[in-house]
Amino acid sequence: MKQPITGYHLDEAGDWVAQLACGHFQHVRHNPPWVNRPWVITEQGRASKLGSELRCKKCDESAPADCR
Repeated sequence: MKQPITGYHLDEAGDWVAQLACGHFQHVRHNPPWVNRPWVITEQGRASKLGSELRCKKCDESAPADCR
């Protein structure tokens, strides 16, 4: 199920995590050549993706909301 991005935070390793409207979190790493998300590197890039939808596997599995 797709869910909109509502915000971001850094995890313990310093990787960016998207906070989704459903209450789940999802890593949004820029790790070329496997994952190419240069927008995650800058504040402006992350802001430009607010409201964009990501597929939430946790929603598909009916998982409870994540806690931060």
